[in-house]
Amino acid sequence: MANSRTTEAIEKLAAEIGQNVYMDIAKWHLYLADAKLHLAVAQGVYPLLEENRLDEDSVIKILQGIPVKIGGGKREIPLLDLLPLSCQVDLMDLLEEYQRNL
Repeated sequence: MANSRTTEAIEKLAAEIGQNVYMDIAKWHLYLADAKLHLAVAQGVYPLLEENRLDEDSVIKILQGIPVKIGGGKREIPLLDLLPLSCQVDLMDLLEEYQRNL
């Protein structure tokens, strides 16, 4: 039962992230849901929220560890490098709000 609740919570968090956080590529905004990266971010940060260990450095480390394939997979760029600073701030705000509501 707890596992299904955790899965549901991660999916809810992923939906929030996917709708509000985007990558900026040549001034195009590609939302993480459209890029199918929202679930990876949610799965990475959820343990921080659950254990009340949310901090900016940990989130940045998680974003740095999520590779984004470009050019048909010829190269990989860390997700962190594709997020504008404003989206990083929005993500932290979103995560802090989500943690308050847990």
